[in-house]
Amino acid sequence: MNPLVQLAQEEPGNPLIPPIPELVIGLIAFVIVFGFLAKKLLPNINKVLEERREAIEGGIEQADAAKTEAESVLEQYKAQLAEARHEAARLRQEATEQGTAIIQEMKAEGQRQREEIIAAGHAQIEADRKAAAAALRQDVGKLATDLAGKLVGESLADHARQSRTIDRFLDELEAKAEVAR
Repeated sequence: MNPLVQLAQEEPGNPLIPPIPELVIGLIAFVIVFGFLAKKLLPNINKVLEERREAIEGGIEQADAAKTEAESVLEQYKAQLAEARHEAARLRQEATEQGTAIIQEMKAEGQRQREEIIAAGHAQIEADRKAAAAALRQDVGKLATDLAGKLVGESLADHARQSRTIDRFLDELEAKAEVAR
């Protein structure tokens, strides 16, 4: 017979419970492996885990700091934007007011120039009217004197008398014209 078969027949025990010498050898091997792991690998594993935890916490802190800084920059940007909008509105209002003032000044200047032109025109018309009246008076006087001289038959050459007669005649005509109005 085979030695294994013989060994299997000799031990009629529970197959789930190992024999004591195997259990002791297994326990010693486990303690040696566990001791090796506890002395060599476990500190390295703990060190790597601690470094990783610190890196993650540092990353979170950096992210929080960056977020806080970004929010601060955003608030500054919003404040600057609001200030720029306010400044633009103020400049727009100022430009509108200046435009209105310039328009008013130009209207006033135009009105003043118009009044000057009208006054100059009236003065020119009055001067022309006086010149025409003087020329007409002179022509009418000359014609009247010539006519009176032809009617009377003698020359009315005395200039002073002639002027007085003409002026008196024309003044009477003007007075009648004013009464008729």
